[in-house]
Amino acid sequence: MARPSKSRVICRYPKNIGFEPYTDYADTVALAFDEYEAFRLIDTMGYTQEECARQMNIARSSVAAIYQSARNKIADAVVHGKAMNIHGGNVSLCQYKSVCCGSCGKNDCAECGKCGKSEAEVK
Repeated sequence: MARPSKSRVICRYPKNIGFEPYTDYADTVALAFDEYEAFRLIDTMGYTQEECARQMNIARSSVAAIYQSARNKIADAVVHGKAMNIHGGNVSLCQYKSVCCGSCGKNDCAECGKCGKSEAEVK
């Protein structure tokens, strides 16, 4: 029996939950919120997989698999002209979402002071 998946922490839901190509499309790609978050943290925030794993409260190996899945789905949508919907997945919002600076997975978050986390909470 497989172990149940652990809830992944995300900072916030995406501003846009879908994208459509300019041309007609027949297929849609479904991207989960955790895949979106891993893609956002690594490709736009410059996090390493370890920092991303710390931010999402999961193992680095899980981040690697989630990130690869996200990249495959995004590439499929872009290359083959498919629509993309972002929804679902076993996620929970960060408890610091209202004051978070977006760097909770970084080592310098406790020094930042914007989200109120102590150094012990970051580690």
